[in-house]
Amino acid sequence: MTQQQTQSVVYCPKMRAIILSALAIAPMLLATAAPARADEEKHSIVWNQVRTPSPGAAQAIGGYAHGCLSGGVALTLDGPGYQVMRPARRRYFGHPVLIDYLKKFGERVYSARLPLVALGDLAQARGGPMNFGHASHQSGLDVDIWLRLDLPLLPRNQRDSLKEVTLVNGATHGVLHPGWTDAHAKLLRLAAADSRVDRIFVNPAIKNELCRKAGPDRGWLRLIRPWYGHDDHFHVRLSCPHDSPLCEPQKPLPEGDGCGAELQSWMAEAHPPRPKKPGTQHSPPDPELPLACYRVIVAAEPTFSTTH
Repeated sequence: MTQQQTQSVVYCPKMRAIILSALAIAPMLLATAAPARADEEKHSIVWNQVRTPSPGAAQAIGGYAHGCLSGGVALTLDGPGYQVMRPARRRYFGHPVLIDYLKKFGERVYSARLPLVALGDLAQARGGPMNFGHASHQSGLDVDIWLRLDLPLLPRNQRDSLKEVTLVNGATHGVLHPGWTDAHAKLLRLAAADSRVDRIFVNPAIKNELCRKAGPDRGWLRLIRPWYGHDDHFHVRLSCPHDSPLCEPQKPLPEGDGCGAELQSWMAEAHPPRPKKPGTQHSPPDPELPLACYRVIVAAEPTFSTTH
């Protein structure tokens, strides 16, 4: 076991009992080949406390909202065209395909002379459910990209307290002017240009703005999907990698650019659901993870520390 794999996990005494309990039941789960429904709060805490990726080949396992990540890779916190925000969360891990996508995306942003991109959450070290902020981002194939384009390259200790900035006018259900710029549209187009992208979630008002000004080349708009809660960032989701047979893909997207009746039904909704504020606790919608995820959580067990 390497030094990195034996990195200590900081936890309270109560936390130790929770984690050890989860580790204790994993062999039984493997032996019976049937996942058990554990307490949802404990479930997310276990995944949040494990700080190192599991060893072995990279695998995106299960669904985007009920899965995990084996053999994950950490994204470098700074690179051409991008910087990772809120690094204290340690949500900068992903499947190697996602890491490669983000590095190439950053290079395209830099080459296009667009502003430095701020990257939000990817996944935890071994994926799995998070204790706040997301129901998805569990299999190492999701990333949030901020729509805030006014940030210079910041020291890492100054990135944890910054906030995202909305670009949607809640009263008119349109994008904010000033605020929304051609650079935002170019950024989304660059993000959609990679063949590995399955879909990109944006606020319906942003999708509507893109549809209005896209011009004759509209094929990429098919990947841009309206979803409330994405008024200050967009959410890129990659397709299941070829090396991950246990990855559960989403349904194929409908044909067309998505700028017709479906989008208008989103725009007509009078009271869209309000997204949870950052830091709001939530439980995963489906606590039953694939059996393979229990192997992931117990692999290369960290050394525990009694430091609170």
